[in-house]
Amino acid sequence: MNTRVSIQTQDFDLSTEVARLREQDKRVGAVCTFIGTVRDRNDGQSISTMELEHYPGMTEKSIEAMVDEAFKRFDIYAARVIHRVGLLQPLDQIVLVAVTSAHRGESFQACEFLMDYLKTQAPFWKKEQTPEGARWVDARVSDDAALTKWGIRSQNA
Repeated sequence: MNTRVSIQTQDFDLSTEVARLREQDKRVGAVCTFIGTVRDRNDGQSISTMELEHYPGMTEKSIEAMVDEAFKRFDIYAARVIHRVGLLQPLDQIVLVAVTSAHRGESFQACEFLMDYLKTQAPFWKKEQTPEGARWVDARVSDDAALTKWGIRSQNA
């Protein structure tokens, strides 16, 4: 099992994931986590469900490459990315990024770096169900702008 990247339909447990990261390295002094959830509104419309699709193999490889880049840029010990796919409801957990390091600064930066990447470059396709019907979610300009602070040009531009 790949311990750094997991694309899955089932939910995840934050405590379990953090405990696994901490057990792997006794030097850990900081753990930064981010959990994203499905919102019940987007662009002024209510959302009843969100469906996420991906290309198995390609998605994991893409995220693995960005985790490798995080290790090059930041002094971190471990990283874990879980992204859910399939049909999700509002408030369901959709993504987890967890990073360990000796001190909080490196963990915070690496966590933010990985989330900015995931929001813009990871090959996922999101479809929302609204009262007006289904719609595909487009990339946001603000997410692309967040990626540029890391010196990465968005592939969506």
